[in-house]
This record gives sequence, structure tokens and C-alpha cells, in this order.
Amino acid sequence: MQSFNPHYWNERYLKDETGWDLGKISTPLKCYIDQLKNKNLKILIPGAGNSYEAAYLWNQNFKNIYIIDLAAKPLVEFKKRTRDFPDEQIIMGNFFDLDETFDLILEQTFFCALLPSLRTAYANKCKSLLNESGKIAGVLFDFELTEQGPPFGGSETEYRKLFNTYFNIKTLERCYNSEPSRRNKELFFMFEKIK
Repeated sequence: MQSFNPHYWNERYLKDETGWDLGKISTPLKCYIDQLKNKNLKILIPGAGNSYEAAYLWNQNFKNIYIIDLAAKPLVEFKKRTRDFPDEQIIMGNFFDLDETFDLILEQTFFCALLPSLRTAYANKCKSLLNESGKIAGVLFDFELTEQGPPFGGSETEYRKLFNTYFNIKTLERCYNSEPSRRNKELFFMFEKIK
């Protein structure tokens, strides 16, 4: 199953088959990060890949950031670009095996890379990884869900139904500031853990 196959994902990076990778932080996530006031937040970025988001956070003096990915290649590249980022905050492993808690989970393209059959497990795992009143925020793709992927699509209606069990839906709306290649295909969201 490719969702948890480190070789599959590493090969995608080695062959430069990374259409999801913008080569920079996406505008919706940058704008969200720019309004965060608490620099002490403990933040997780799952399926981090090249993790431009983590580099941006780090350069904005957020120091309690953790990234996790199955593939070694993007994590090695991230460390080359962000040399002073602590090694112990770079995790090569499976998101579903994590056993820590965080204040915020930033979602970029991890959710859409998982097989749709794992979405309920993802929502449940996010809830278990968050501290009380913790949040998950980021972008979700908004196009027809098919068996072709990754990326796999979805809709606002599906996401509300999926996450409503675990989170208070604070924001779930079309991104107004998507990158041109993703315009009208992204929803920005912020969900707060139900106590």
C-alpha cells in the first residue's frame, strides 16, 4: 500500500515526480502563519516533504516545530537548507505511529496523499495528537474524489461530515489566495479539537 511505503515516496522525490511541491511555502499557509502570535506553539507538520512551511516557521522564530515524513530524501534536503533545525525534531516515520501531543497540526498535502479509506483514521489520529483546545489548520483539495491519486480529492460536504465528529469546524471555505496552479481547487480550514 503506497500510503505507507517509504520506498514509493522516496522514489517520487528522487525522480522529481512531486507535482504537489510548489518549491516554496503556499500563500494560504504563509498568511495563516503570519497571524499566529504565540511563538511557543508546539507544531507538527505531517507528510512534511521538503517542508517549506517548517523552514518559514523556523525563520519566524517558531522553534517548537516537528516534521515527519516516510521518505528520507526530502528530510535530508530540508536539513541541508535549514542547518540549525534540531535533528530530534525531524522524524522519519509513520504519522500514525506518533505518540506525542501538539498545539497545532499544519496540513498541506499529506491528507490528500492518503488513501481515502484512511481519512477517518487520520481525523481520529489528529484529535489524539492535539492538546486540549489544539487545532489543525491548512488546506484541503476541493475537486472530485476519484480512485486516481495521489492526490485524492474531496469536497466541503465530505470534509464537514468526516471532521465534525472530532473537531469544531471554525473555518472551512474556498481559498482566496491559492497559488495559480491550485486556484479554485483548495479549501482553507481551521478545526479545533472537541474537548
